[in-house]
Amino acid sequence: MNKKNTRISIAVSIVILVSVFFLNRPTKNNDNILVQVKKGEFIVDVITTGELEAKHSVEIQGPKGLRAHRIWQVTIQDMIDEGTYVKKGDYVARLDASELTNKLSEYQIEYDKIQSQFIQTQLDTTLQMRQSRDDLINLAYEIEEREMTLEQSQFEPPATIKKAEIEVEKATRAHQQAQENYFIKQKQNIAKMTEVTASLQKQGLELKGLKELTQKFMIYAPEDGMLIYYKDFEGTVKIGSQINAWNPTVATLPDLSVMLSQTYVNEVDIRKIKKSQLVEIGLDAFPEKSIEGKVIKVANVGEQRPNSDAKVFKVSVELLGTDELIKPSMTTSNKIITQIHQNALFIPLECLYNYHDSITYVYQKNGINVIKKEVIIGETNSDEVIILDGLDFGDEVYLSKIKEAEDQDIIRLSESKIAVSKQLGLNSPSKTF
Repeated sequence: MNKKNTRISIAVSIVILVSVFFLNRPTKNNDNILVQVKKGEFIVDVITTGELEAKHSVEIQGPKGLRAHRIWQVTIQDMIDEGTYVKKGDYVARLDASELTNKLSEYQIEYDKIQSQFIQTQLDTTLQMRQSRDDLINLAYEIEEREMTLEQSQFEPPATIKKAEIEVEKATRAHQQAQENYFIKQKQNIAKMTEVTASLQKQGLELKGLKELTQKFMIYAPEDGMLIYYKDFEGTVKIGSQINAWNPTVATLPDLSVMLSQTYVNEVDIRKIKKSQLVEIGLDAFPEKSIEGKVIKVANVGEQRPNSDAKVFKVSVELLGTDELIKPSMTTSNKIITQIHQNALFIPLECLYNYHDSITYVYQKNGINVIKKEVIIGETNSDEVIILDGLDFGDEVYLSKIKEAEDQDIIRLSESKIAVSKQLGLNSPSKTF
């Protein structure tokens, strides 16, 4: 009896093992992953990459008198490392003064030349005026001499007297003309001296300004803070870069209490982005960190970024919290939340397929079979898509194509049902940010 029971037990065990083997044997669809249609809160978001910068910062600028001396660009010869903490008055950078030195030499030569002209004009006018004064004195003596001759000719014939009177009159007129010429020449020489004096003063002021500018080629921190290299449309300003006369900014001292993540959104998604939308911000350097933010500015005009063919729009996101680990120029991942749909049906984007760019369908498990079924989709995010019609909560669909079902016809939805589903999708309860 015991032997019989033992044999029965062994037989049952063998049957169970064989059943388990066949039930767990890999099938030809073992690589096809099934997912269920989910129902719940669906977040529509736009994922972007950004870079941290301070909302407010103090600019460290080079000399502001470059344009006045016709210096348009200056090369940065030396600068301290980015991220260095500096105190007010600390050394920051040194500019290349070679062009300034050349100009200083030119200005000095021109100044010396004008100064020489000034002295020459001064001497010439002095001599001219002295000669004019001497001429006036001599003419006055000549008048006296002619008058004495006239007095001595009182008993001479009338013709002699007349001749003496004419000589007196001629001497008097010559004296008057010389006086008038003297005053005219005086005004002329004053004008000459004013001109050369003005030229000398102008050149002197330019030379003085250039010497003062030389001292400003050493740049110091205006306040305490952490030094961050300045970025413009040409890139980062660093050693070897050139600053121009219109924007001589060398670096910045950011206020780390309020930070921004500057990001760019492509032209396809920019219509979804609006001010005050919430943003979930992650830091690449600290994956465990997550900070909330909000959109504060959306550019109205797109731009072409380097190494990109598509137009993008600049979006500024303000961080709503602070952390001592946060530093400027850190890379951020920004999840901009544009809408939240309640009680939505949704599946992964990988489940969707397209037929002739007009019919969207999925591979759905139907009992032991697989069918191709049309679905109506709504909003999407980076991973999932809302299903407006064609599937129900709990239905199972495949993430990849099923070869055995590729030749099947797509089970279509009626036109009226499609229209109603799309309308219901537009009016579905959602919260827009």
